[in-house]
Amino acid sequence: MKKTYLMIFSIMLLAAAIAGCSNDQAEKTEMKAQAGGKVELTVSAAVSLQDALNDIKMSFEKENANVEVHYNFGASGALQQQISQGAPVDLFFSAAEDKFDKLVAEDLIEEKNGIDLVGNDLVLVVPKDSKKEIGSLEDLTKAEKISIGTPESVPAGQYAKQTLENMNLFKEVEDRLVYAKDVRQVLTYVETGNVDAGLVYKTDALNSSKIEIIAAAQADLHDPIIYPVGMINDLDHDKEAKLFYDYLQTEDSMKIFEKYGFKNLK
Repeated sequence: MKKTYLMIFSIMLLAAAIAGCSNDQAEKTEMKAQAGGKVELTVSAAVSLQDALNDIKMSFEKENANVEVHYNFGASGALQQQISQGAPVDLFFSAAEDKFDKLVAEDLIEEKNGIDLVGNDLVLVVPKDSKKEIGSLEDLTKAEKISIGTPESVPAGQYAKQTLENMNLFKEVEDRLVYAKDVRQVLTYVETGNVDAGLVYKTDALNSSKIEIIAAAQADLHDPIIYPVGMINDLDHDKEAKLFYDYLQTEDSMKIFEKYGFKNLK
């Protein structure tokens, strides 16, 4: 009986040793995989930056094979709220200074880790071959439906509302406004003819063959259209985030922004 117990005990010790070795090996394998894997960055950015940033991503990842950039595109106000509520983000690229400044005020971005990088223009667009006689911003009174971004969350909508108010047109057309979740949705409404006109960024309008640019809003009719970008504090990958942050400011990146119609503010 004693020999039987001794044999069982020996088998248990051997099994435990084998299990321990397996766990150690698994941990070593996982560590190696992590060491050889890519660092993933999350960049929350205004949807109007989508085309330019996708081009920049391709160039950046070719030069930095160990870093993979993931974008979260949307309205700047919605993105800012997500970050304020703890969304895991490495960089924020806003289409408005006030949304960016909120994160600075909340100590989520340090001023030294942010820069006003590019600018934009607000333009009036109508569907291609539109039969409506809309030749200027003043002619918006002739439109039955006008689309702008929701002013509370979409900077382009905020600029559009300011423009209409400063031209004393807002109250006259308010009941004809169709609000959109972001500037790309405004553009879609115009492209499909669901509205007679819309106010969008020049950069978005230039990339559509289905609309016609009628006029640009004068700069003094709205707040300056400035796009700040910055790194979120307490990053897991601060080195890689700084690498991409700096890359956005390179001459090559600025040429890409300018290709899509953005103004260089550096």
